[in-house]
Amino acid sequence: MKAEIISVGTELLLGTTINTDAADVALLLSEYGINVYWQTVVGDNPGRVIEAVQRAKSRADIIITTGGLGPTCDDLTKSALAEAFGLKLELNKEEEQWLRNLWVERNYSELTPNNLQQVMLPEGSAALRNDWGTAPGCTFTADGVLVIMLPGPPRECRPMLEYRVRPILASLSDGVIASHNIHFIGIGESEMEYRLRDYMEELTNPTLAPYAKQGECLVRVTASAPTRERAEEMMAPVIERVKGMFGELAYGMDAANLAEFTTKLMIERGVTLATAESCTGGELAKAITDIPGASAVLLGGVVVYTNEAKHRLLGVPEEILESKGAVSYEVAVELARRVRESMDSDLGVGITGLAGPDGDGVHEVGTVFISLADREHVWVREKHITHRERAQVRLYACQNAFDMIRRRLAGLPVEEIRVDP
Repeated sequence: MKAEIISVGTELLLGTTINTDAADVALLLSEYGINVYWQTVVGDNPGRVIEAVQRAKSRADIIITTGGLGPTCDDLTKSALAEAFGLKLELNKEEEQWLRNLWVERNYSELTPNNLQQVMLPEGSAALRNDWGTAPGCTFTADGVLVIMLPGPPRECRPMLEYRVRPILASLSDGVIASHNIHFIGIGESEMEYRLRDYMEELTNPTLAPYAKQGECLVRVTASAPTRERAEEMMAPVIERVKGMFGELAYGMDAANLAEFTTKLMIERGVTLATAESCTGGELAKAITDIPGASAVLLGGVVVYTNEAKHRLLGVPEEILESKGAVSYEVAVELARRVRESMDSDLGVGITGLAGPDGDGVHEVGTVFISLADREHVWVREKHITHRERAQVRLYACQNAFDMIRRRLAGLPVEEIRVDP
């Protein structure tokens, strides 16, 4: 089956709102083996929305729209789709009553006519209850095309996809399409694809697909089978072979990202951490505290952006700062060791470097030293993250810190430089 995603909203065209809905829809469709051949973004103009829908219905089996279902004058998706398919809009009595009850429960003011516009749906459509907002979605089939309309705000669209659209897509398949993501750190997408190419060409079911993410890569393994159990059986040897091809570069399965994987690993192992950050400005600590349960792991963190802060807060000797410079192997060692000792944590991380755009006259912009200390050793990783923006330098520095932690916990070699106290 071929699908087209139509995202409605002038704000998407202007760039003031990032279109995350299309990515969420495409990911869900891919789980069920439905190919997204086209994505269209169109502004809040009825003529252009109708034109986009007419073009989509001529070439796609499934059309999923996001946005334009609300109560304002620019919310015109339903009326445009109804016109494109030659349907009338009609009041959905069940959704009307639900909306009226909601207004009473939440002590809202009078339910105005424009709010009732939200429950005017194309004739013959089935409403998709929106428990996360006020505008219901809906679905219908016309002219041989399955149409699904969803609200635009991601906080509504995402749960609607999971709890309303997923069952619809599952009903379209005679079997099951299952997938797993194998996550990697320390290798680029192009090298990964090159090393996988021959194996990818051998496979037809399951299939492999490499993807690049911020600071890491993943390989998606997908299988189609009559049952979930059979799909898992088919994927298992493929997953093991891919992991074997890349060894210690594979860090996990179906993880959100390296930060979450490593933080959860520390939680499981009962390992505590303290951080001392310079060029990353606290981003490592923030990434950890974004994960539920992080209080069991992160005892504390300091941002020591200046030499004075490094000396006064952590006691980094002034002679080292003056002779070696803040961006140095020696200072990185002191940061990790001293912050761990000061908080009596199991591990300590230190990060110092040049995120840019200005250099220090000695190192090129993007030079970063990341250190990891336990109660016996200190490891240091030197990275040259050149030709990158400041945000990317900070991100990759944090990624390297997480990689060093997960290697230490997994019993893998942490880095080529180890310092014994």
